[in-house]
Amino acid sequence: MAHTASEINNTISPLRLRMLEDMTMRKLGNKTQKVYIRAVSNFSLFFGHSPDRANAEDLRLFQLHMVDQGTSNQTINVTDHGLTFLF
Repeated sequence: MAHTASEINNTISPLRLRMLEDMTMRKLGNKTQKVYIRAVSNFSLFFGHSPDRANAEDLRLFQLHMVDQGTSNQTINVTDHGLTFLF
């Protein structure tokens, strides 16, 4: 079932909507958008709050966390690109 724009706007946060709009504007594919959304979700879980409250130091700490966890360079780079659309 398709949703109207107003239904979508009422079910997701303004920050996520803006990110989706920005990715659509850049013509990113669905798979890329999903990966970027997952990156923001992982960041939010690490941070413990909505990402709209994060700052540059929080991003740095998340990057250090990924390195400490043995995350591959490719995944770190994709995560960084995904977070770029958030900020």
